Amino acid sequence: MKLKAEQPDPFLLDARSKRMVEELDPNRMPRHIAVIMDGNGRWAQRRHLPRVAGHRAGIEAVRDTVEMSRWLNIEALTLYAFSKENWKRPKSEVSVLMRLLREYLHKELARLNRNNIRFQVLGRMDDLPALVQKDLVYGREETRNNTGMIFNVALNYGGRAELVDAFKRLAVRMRTNGLDLDQLNESDIEGELYTAGLPDPDLLIRTSGEMRVSNFLLWQIAYAEIWVTPVLWPDFRRQHLLEGIIEFQKRERRYGGLQA
Repeated sequence: MKLKAEQPDPFLLDARSKRMVEELDPNRMPRHIAVIMDGNGRWAQRRHLPRVAGHRAGIEAVRDTVEMSRWLNIEALTLYAFSKENWKRPKSEVSVLMRLLREYLHKELARLNRNNIRFQVLGRMDDLPALVQKDLVYGREETRNNTGMIFNVALNYGGRAELVDAFKRLAVRMRTNGLDLDQLNESDIEGELYTAGLPDPDLLIRTSGEMRVSNFLLWQIAYAEIWVTPVLWPDFRRQHLLEGIIEFQKRERRYGGLQA
């Protein structure tokens, strides 16, 4: 795969990553990559550090994944940052996670704009702390005119909750517009999801080796290729992303049909 002019010189990559980029088929790149970022706590535990140290270390993995995805001209990247179930964690840990999120936005907003990346949030924003909501709205508004990669962060997110919210909005629309239930189709439901207007993920990556989807994008990943790596999220770098894409390109995607 030949990198385009707006992408960094491939020699800036380490030798292994450069070889991996050259292996890529530009005609078979995933349009949308979704990532379940898992393993921060175990990363810290193995180093006899508090769990929050793993969350802070994971920020570098976010930066590397976002930039590499943009350089590869991926259309959309969605990172699973905080689930609805994560509120069950100790308040001190949740507080640190929210603070790290705000720090990331403050530090990375200029970089997102420089790379023409549009920032969006998936999830129930209204339940997040007021200051976090304010920063998220600011980040979304400051990047709304960017035309490059769409960078989604799933916060206070749950796949089942997303479907409930979508069905509620759809019910209101049907009642208001007098739509016939018999005319309801998949496109109507997709139009009410948090990801409305985006392609479904082609590739779902999960770090840390866990073999589950954790209530993430349940509707959207119906035909996604799933790639699980044992690498813990804080250690995840561009070469690992490239590994996932190379594996994706080896798969035969039949969508329930047969090979041509």
